[in-house]
Amino acid sequence: MLKKLMNLSDFIKTNMDSITAEWLNFAKTMEPAATTMSTLALADHAKPILLAIAKDLEQEQTAQAQYDKSKGKGPRLSAAETAAATHGALRHLSGFDMIQLGAEYRALRASVVRLWAKENTDPLNPAGIEDMVRFNEAVDQAVAESTARYAAEVALSRDTFVAILAHDLRSPLSAISMIGQLLERTATSENARAQAGQIQRSAQEMSGMIRDLLEYTRTHLGKGIPVEPKDENISVICRAALEEVRSGNPHREFLLNVPEKLTGFVDTARIRQAISNLLNNAIQHGDPRSAITLSAYVENNQLALSVKNMGKPIPPESLQVIFDPLVQLSDKSAIKVDVTSTNLGLGLFIAREVAIGHSGNIDVKSTLEEGTVFTIRVPQTSLK
Repeated sequence: MLKKLMNLSDFIKTNMDSITAEWLNFAKTMEPAATTMSTLALADHAKPILLAIAKDLEQEQTAQAQYDKSKGKGPRLSAAETAAATHGALRHLSGFDMIQLGAEYRALRASVVRLWAKENTDPLNPAGIEDMVRFNEAVDQAVAESTARYAAEVALSRDTFVAILAHDLRSPLSAISMIGQLLERTATSENARAQAGQIQRSAQEMSGMIRDLLEYTRTHLGKGIPVEPKDENISVICRAALEEVRSGNPHREFLLNVPEKLTGFVDTARIRQAISNLLNNAIQHGDPRSAITLSAYVENNQLALSVKNMGKPIPPESLQVIFDPLVQLSDKSAIKVDVTSTNLGLGLFIAREVAIGHSGNIDVKSTLEEGTVFTIRVPQTSLK
């Protein structure tokens, strides 16, 4: 007579110690991180995760609920901060990498399936098959929760590190800039004066890169780019941004198309920064034989600021990632773009964040015939 199959939920709860012991033995092999952790720490969330899976198996599940779960839209296994999510965070803190985290769950799945198979004398039992399907769905949900939290912790650690690094670089850079100014004032020859000027220009470029890094980390740490808009003369802002960029690129031709009395409700420093970033992007990627045009106008009660350059158009498949931070597409990428600069790729990202800070947006159109045009649109007047 066939032995009656214990449902998988009861099996997990009954054999909790055996399952967690196998998980612990496997976790101990995750070197070097596991070598510094206690047995308790290595097995920290095994039981809560297994109990959450067992609870999920006990709940009624409709065909629609099963479909939703297969698409990653299922409910969490337990509370808002699940044991699986916390497990992912602590594994990151302990030095486990993403591959090791995934391997833990493979071991957990294999342990349960192997031990339960010994109890299952009827492999074609419909209830057993349903339990196994439900179990795999629940494990996949736990993996998703753990990896999502792990990835979030990695991103937070990276952004915090970058913010500290960028902040700490400002002091030595300030000293370099001051020395450059001193050398330029006391230079006794044209050659020495030219070298001092190069130091100054390099310091300015580095300062801009550090500023961009700080802006990037500010947005990714949840603070956003602060703006303090006032009624300002847009022509003055555009001319200042253009002259700043022109001074570093005297060989390029620039055209300005901005009404003298055009006004807008903007943060002068932030809008000027965004315009400068768009101009520098046009210099980097545009045809050096063609002029770069900066325009400003009003359209549907919105202030529009656009920068146009001619040259090789941006591939359509690249437009979806062009505003993403730190995106540099290599020649090995499936998306082919010409990236010859060594900059961090933050200029367009910051321009977008400035637009968002003004309750606006930015878009880009790029064709061989019409050129590449980036346009920032923000409310011309206060929304209050």
